Amino acid sequence: MDLGLQGKKAILVGAARGIGMAVAEILAREGCDLAITARSEDSVKDAVAELSKYGTRIIGKPVNVKKADDYKAWLEWAVEDLGGCDIMIPITSAGGGMGSEKYWSNAFEVDVMGPVRAVEAVIPTMTEKQSGSIILIATTSTGEAMGGPQAYNAMKASLLTYGKQLALFHGKNGIRVNVVSPGPIEFEGGNWDMIKGTMEKFYNSQLRQQPTGRLGTPEEVARCIVFLASPAASWCNGSHLVVDGGFTNRTHF
Repeated sequence: MDLGLQGKKAILVGAARGIGMAVAEILAREGCDLAITARSEDSVKDAVAELSKYGTRIIGKPVNVKKADDYKAWLEWAVEDLGGCDIMIPITSAGGGMGSEKYWSNAFEVDVMGPVRAVEAVIPTMTEKQSGSIILIATTSTGEAMGGPQAYNAMKASLLTYGKQLALFHGKNGIRVNVVSPGPIEFEGGNWDMIKGTMEKFYNSQLRQQPTGRLGTPEEVARCIVFLASPAASWCNGSHLVVDGGFTNRTHF
């Protein structure tokens, strides 16, 4: 299937490893020019170098999403340097944690205001072009209680409503907005890799819930994200795609 991505311009926030890097690799292979970021300068440089082998234009600079002014400036730079934006995918997350107010403030700034500021940065250029695709990244923890009362779960849940509202409001301008909720995804250096080493009983309990007997990979989620972001998914707007290998028990009618 031709996804229709050749020559598209995509901005990815949090694309130096894991799902973000896997998305960036597929987009670059499909012919997209990319602007990427992460907090670490070295990781951004390494990602840019790796992605450049696919022959498209790859630019990147580090930024801390929690620093609103710096983040807004980065987004403005990315849109201007790329010469527009056809696809926006904010992926960065503050992760989980219970008990302290810092988790709530971190999750709000990164998991909510990170996507909000990214969307606001690209809506004008997408509206002018009457075309664009935005993918928000939530989690299966938005639909089922998991891991106790965490800011991460609650803040990610807000993206489902926000994404639907955006889709309804901006559809008239040719802008599609969809949400993807991954289940537990394991890769070297990732959260579930850490949990496997530090919370073995919890890790094994989650593994037993997987019908396939394993956790997912970044590439398996990335392929779904890229499809939804592409013109091949032109009739998907306001959708919520759960990518979890059957992990969740909830039935959608």
